[in-house]
Amino acid sequence: MEFPYLDQLVGKTPLVRLKRIGAGRNNVLLAKLEGDNPAGSVKDRPALSMFDEAEKRGEIAPGDTLIEATSGNTGIALAMVAAMKGYRMVLIMPENASSERKQAMAAYGARLIEVSKEGGMEEARDLADTMVARGEGKSLDQFANPDNPLGHYRTTGPELWQQTDGRITHFVSSMGTTGTIMGVSRYLKEQRGDIEIIGLQPEDGASIAGIRRWPEAYLPKIFEPQRVDRVLDIGQYEAEEHMRRLAREEGILAGVSSGGALAGALRVAEEVENAVIVFIVCDRGDRYLSTGLLAPES
Repeated sequence: MEFPYLDQLVGKTPLVRLKRIGAGRNNVLLAKLEGDNPAGSVKDRPALSMFDEAEKRGEIAPGDTLIEATSGNTGIALAMVAAMKGYRMVLIMPENASSERKQAMAAYGARLIEVSKEGGMEEARDLADTMVARGEGKSLDQFANPDNPLGHYRTTGPELWQQTDGRITHFVSSMGTTGTIMGVSRYLKEQRGDIEIIGLQPEDGASIAGIRRWPEAYLPKIFEPQRVDRVLDIGQYEAEEHMRRLAREEGILAGVSSGGALAGALRVAEEVENAVIVFIVCDRGDRYLSTGLLAPES
């Protein structure tokens, strides 16, 4: 009998139909439960892909120090893979990230450096670049590394195609680093060009973990706008309310960006009929409990 290694359990996550939140008009609404990955998020896929491909090229080797800017999930995934493969991991993140995210990274042995809430991910990325330039470590650079979307092209896209028997008509995903939507779009469009790819970004003034509206200078280099058919703006309250709906009406405990994805999918469902709409549930909600966003209403 053969037993799998942990990295062999990345991917192959469930695709489930919502039971109580209806999409109407004979539409089918499906949630891809990425929280079932070993480190608890969709970012396990690109983290493993970036490590594996860099090792194949001889760019990194066990014992190296790697430096990465992250808002949370990618950092947790990178820390897991680093622990599994024998690397030292330095993660730079905004100070307002949830305590569960910080604790998870530290539990895997990563060193954390926090930047100001005001500076946000832009400050974190600048500091990571500075530290790499000073020779303090190497960077996989999730924002510019084509192995990020490659992980989704090789795994997430094919899984969605197979799990829906090729019936998927719409794919809805939050956009942060944009690796998920880039890789999935590339694969699905190769199967059938009329599948609509919908990306989500926060409304001006909204702060939704995992969804970003980047200043032009910081737009991820892996982002190819032609791979996204449509972009929807998601509001703060809308994302948080639909996060709570997922938990209370479907039993799916997920984060705020997943609530935003549900909200986007329901908007699409109002406009179409006989569609198979898939949205990404990026992570598990237990890493947001300290924020109070999932607490019972008073």
